[in-house]
Amino acid sequence: MKVLVIGAGGRCHAIIHALSKSKKVTKIYSAPGNAGIAALATTLNIKETEVDKLLEFALSNQIDLTVVGPEAALEKGIVDAFQAKGLKIFGPTKAAAKIETSKAYAKYIMDKYNIPTASYKTFSNYEEAVEYVKNISYPTVLKYDGLAAGKGVVIAQNYEEAKSTLYDMLVDAEFGTSSVVIEEYLTGPEFSFMCFVDNEKVYPMQVSQDHKRAYDNDLGPNTGGMGAYSEVPIITDLDKAYALEYIMKPTALGLVKEGCPFKGVLYGGLMKTPNGIKVIEFNARFGDPETEVVLPKLKSDIYDVFCDIIDGNKVNLEWDTDYYLGIVMASKGYPRQYQKGYVIKNLDKVDALVYHMGTAFNNNKEYITNGGRVLMVVGHGATLDEAKEKALAAVKQIDCENLFYRSDIGHWSL
Repeated sequence: MKVLVIGAGGRCHAIIHALSKSKKVTKIYSAPGNAGIAALATTLNIKETEVDKLLEFALSNQIDLTVVGPEAALEKGIVDAFQAKGLKIFGPTKAAAKIETSKAYAKYIMDKYNIPTASYKTFSNYEEAVEYVKNISYPTVLKYDGLAAGKGVVIAQNYEEAKSTLYDMLVDAEFGTSSVVIEEYLTGPEFSFMCFVDNEKVYPMQVSQDHKRAYDNDLGPNTGGMGAYSEVPIITDLDKAYALEYIMKPTALGLVKEGCPFKGVLYGGLMKTPNGIKVIEFNARFGDPETEVVLPKLKSDIYDVFCDIIDGNKVNLEWDTDYYLGIVMASKGYPRQYQKGYVIKNLDKVDALVYHMGTAFNNNKEYITNGGRVLMVVGHGATLDEAKEKALAAVKQIDCENLFYRSDIGHWSL
């Protein structure tokens, strides 16, 4: 079978790595892919949002299955376009993906179907929003309604910060022209709960925990994620059962009732608060960097899983019992200004899984940095401590003068 994977980062590298283990898959293409992905797949010079070009490639090359990685492609309606031509594609339609692409819509679904989340109000007028934040308690959470590459959420500590953020989002249109959701600030450990979803049928994956802040001890600005691990000892079997029955299943059923049934990966960004588990956000695809620590645990053939979801068959998931812990190596300055083009050495000597997030080749065919987040180094072992030790040892083997990383991934559970 020939498979096309849409996307460029570590999540797509992990998906392709899982597909490469399938005996049914003979050829993998990646659009656009990256330098690390090129070891497992033929990379294509087509952007993930160039739906017409991707469709033309899939048709002319008789692609048996397409898997969508990033949310930007889902928002462009890539699934609808492929399905209209009779092509098999894994991911939700544009209408179903709105659970991620619109924060306000996600809140509407949660309200209507009694899914536990933070209280909120939505504003598109700057003056009205500023008036509202004068009289609320702090900290508070401000979320840009549309897609913002993981950077559209600000935790404002006071009125001045909230006012400034609202100006950036509503007046300067930093991420585009949409509204802002202002939410109650919740406390507690966050965790990621990804599920394979086929309409109202929900198949849970292993839970994981992402680390959003740039620096150790959860300090610094929010990023797209600086590391993750799976499983998560502080999230109990009871917590997972609750999240499945009262959050993930009702959301999937709600989308069916709304006339936009979901097929693909529904990602619940959840928080274990003193008042129970609540939803922070939903995504309509695999998380990044969580995918890089969850998919290596999957023992089932992922090609079969993707096809069973598309075809409406029963899905069987079998998991490795090891813990997996991944550390992101990012360009200095990320998530703000950073430089590209630094040579990365010793990758061939690393005794761990290494997923490429933002790499390219230079003229000498050496790996170089080509993004904010560059590599995800994953260790695994019988305990979380062992997985962390292996990941840290592997990170230290990689030689690049312009990378930094967190050394405390997993600290909530260790």
